[in-house]
This record gives sequence, structure tokens and C-alpha cells, in this order.
Amino acid sequence: MNLISVNPATGKPLKGYRAHTPKQVEQKIAQTHKAWLSWKNTSHEERSRLLISMAGVLQLRKTEFAILMAHEMGKPISQGVAEIEKCASVCEYYAANAAKYLADQLIETDASKSFVSFQPIGVVLAIMPWNFPFWQVFRFLAPALAAGNCGVLKHASNVPGCALAIEEVVHQAGFPDEVFQTLLVNNMLVEKIIENPLIQAVTLTGSTNAGKQVAQKAGSLIKKTVLELGGSDAYIILKDADLEKAAEICVNSRVLNSGQSCIAAKRFIVVKSVQKEFTALFLDKMKAKKLGNPLDIATDIGPQARVDLRNELHNQVKQSIKSGAKCILGGELPKGKTAYYPATILTKVKPGMPAYDEELFGPVAAIIIAKDEADAIRIANDSTFGLGSAVFTKNIEKGEKIAATQLQAGSCFVNSLVKSDPRLPFGGIKQSGYGRELGMFGIHEFVNIKTVFVQ
Repeated sequence: MNLISVNPATGKPLKGYRAHTPKQVEQKIAQTHKAWLSWKNTSHEERSRLLISMAGVLQLRKTEFAILMAHEMGKPISQGVAEIEKCASVCEYYAANAAKYLADQLIETDASKSFVSFQPIGVVLAIMPWNFPFWQVFRFLAPALAAGNCGVLKHASNVPGCALAIEEVVHQAGFPDEVFQTLLVNNMLVEKIIENPLIQAVTLTGSTNAGKQVAQKAGSLIKKTVLELGGSDAYIILKDADLEKAAEICVNSRVLNSGQSCIAAKRFIVVKSVQKEFTALFLDKMKAKKLGNPLDIATDIGPQARVDLRNELHNQVKQSIKSGAKCILGGELPKGKTAYYPATILTKVKPGMPAYDEELFGPVAAIIIAKDEADAIRIANDSTFGLGSAVFTKNIEKGEKIAATQLQAGSCFVNSLVKSDPRLPFGGIKQSGYGRELGMFGIHEFVNIKTVFVQ
């Protein structure tokens, strides 16, 4: 069968790709395992040199790749350039820090010498989504290669061009052949790939349902997984917040990547005393965001990645309105075969509505009113998700305490939108997954943390 990429801004097919057969997949995994047998013995200096080379390739081709993302999944081109630059930065980060993170750690015991050694484990399967088609891969790939592992990629079926481009970048940077390979397959083959005895671990970014299926299969084979799943990030706006600044940051977070981000702000929990002022500011700033051609540098919101996903989002909006939510902006399904959806704001959002309980993966904001600070924290935590959250207040000490000890999420920010950073661990709790990517913790996920005891 073929994989066909479709431009969501036009509804027209872009290109067809011949899928790999099960036999070809087995061969590629075997090739990558063979490459690992040599790659695991390379020095940290050599790995770092190649990571720096890869960062250079990304920077050189960033406009080309941004256009590719705009065509395949509708990302506004300015955001696409920023995504590639971030991929380059994670390569540079691990080039500079991997040796330190993987250095032996001496532990004082009754032995003459005892220490912890961090050793690569082999071939890691990466199952990645379409919404950040380069960044999601590189935040796994850079630390995996830096640790001496190798990887195979099962990317989302609507971004095969991006998947092959990433493999090309690895080759162009000078890495040995087959240390990383793309598998062009549909979801039906994922289970068989996990079963392959040469696959040592699995990392997945995607929906909670996909995470459950992968975790179940990998768990039955005692293979480690790292899962970064869905999110319904809560942003709390307290009565002492800088409302102008808060509204600006909240709107930018909600429409980033056309609203298609696990860590985009989705639920805006506003204390009652400032609800009217905040809502008015939020509405004005959402109205100012430009919906349009992703290749236009002025575009803020491009199309959704696929028509079916756009329609699913619209159904969530309709169901929320039917249950009592009020739509004060957007909410209308555009005509035609494209995947556009307008910036939308729902107020009077309550439990039991999709806008309260589910992840809305698009430029739809849910404004929820809280009685006071304590109630706002309760509402923020009243979710099956726990990926990111933020609190806005002029009292920095209070905001820090709320972020550190009271909000239930893997990343909690004060007066800022939630974002990933190569220097900081990233991941969720509850139905948003487990394990961490990035930082020191990310590179330690897929290594054998080995105890060595010498008497």
C-alpha cells in the first residue's frame, strides 16, 4: 500500500510513498541493530562532533523543512522555521552535555571501588505524531544517539516527507549508515515492530489511547516505554495577575501550532472578580490572530492537519454548546474541502462538557470561572490529564508555591506559557503519560543504569 500526504490548506494530495513491507521492516531493524554494535563503542567526542554537524544541517535547511511542514500538516511557516531551530538547539545541547550526564558516578560502599555506569541498550522504536513532525523526533533522537543507542522511526502517516527528511539529515550530518532509519508503515504493523526482539524500548508521543495500546504491548514483553500523551493544560488567572500580559500569553499559547499542541493552553480558569476584564482582553487578542495560508509569514493560525481531525474538534465544540457552553467567537465550520477552523472561545464551560473534560486539539479556548484561588486550583487539578499548567499572579512567591506544590502536572510555569526546553525534563503524569524527555533525566531513560562493584 501507499502512504499519501495531503495538503490540509488545499485539500489536494501532495505525494504518494510506497510503504515498507513487513520483510523490509525486519531487514531495516536488523541493519540498525548491526549499526548499533559499532556505534555503542564510539567516543563521546565523536558523537558530539556528529551532533554538531547535524545541528548545522538543520540550520542550513530550515526554510526548506518549514515549507515541507506547511505543505504536509499546515504549520505556519514562521513557526516551522522556529521548530527546526529548536531541533538544532537540542543537538547542540546534548553535544555539550552528554559526556557529563553519562560519566561514571562513584558511590562509596564497603567495596574497594563501586560506581554507577550508564550503558546504551540498543535500538529504540520511536512512534511520533504529526503536530511537531521534526521536534518530537529530534528530542528523542539527539539524546538517544548521544547515549550510544540507535533508533527506528514510525512517524505519523500524514507526514512521510518529514520522516524521510529526518533520515536524510542524519545521513547528511555524517552519522554511520543505518544508525537511524525511517519505517514507512501504517499503524497496523506497530505491534509486530514492538515484538521484534531487536527492539529494546519504545518512546511514543501521541494520544492517551495510543499510549495505552503501546504500553500494554511493550509491557507484555518487558520492554521499557516513555509516553508523552495528551493534555488539557490549565492556566489559572488570579485576581492580582497582570491581566493584559496574561491574556497575551494565554492567547499565544492557545493558537500556537494552530492549537495543535499537547502543551497548548486549553482551559483558562479565571477567578470571578476579574472574569469580565480578562475575557474582554482575551477576546480582543483572539480576534486579532490571522487565519490563513501557512506559507504566508503573517499567518498566525493555519489549517488543522487533517479534515477528519478538524471535524472531530467541531463536534466537541457543538456538544459543549449543546450542553450549555456559550460561544463568543468562532465556532463555525468553514465551507470547502480544506481543514481550516477559526479561533474559537467558549464561556460558561462546566464539568460534563467536552470543553471541560476532553482535550480540544485546535484553536478553541475554554474559559472557566472559579470562585477564588483555592477553587481555581481545584478546577485545574480536576482533570484526567497532567502534562502542563500555568499560574498568573504578581505575587511571585505565591505563584512559585502553587506551581511547585499544588498543581498536578509534569511542568508548571509562573507568568509564562508552558513550553519544552532541551535543558529541562519534559513529560506528564496521570493520563498524560510517564517518563521524561530532555535534560539529564531524558538521556537516562534509555540506558542501562549499571552497578559495578569491585572488591
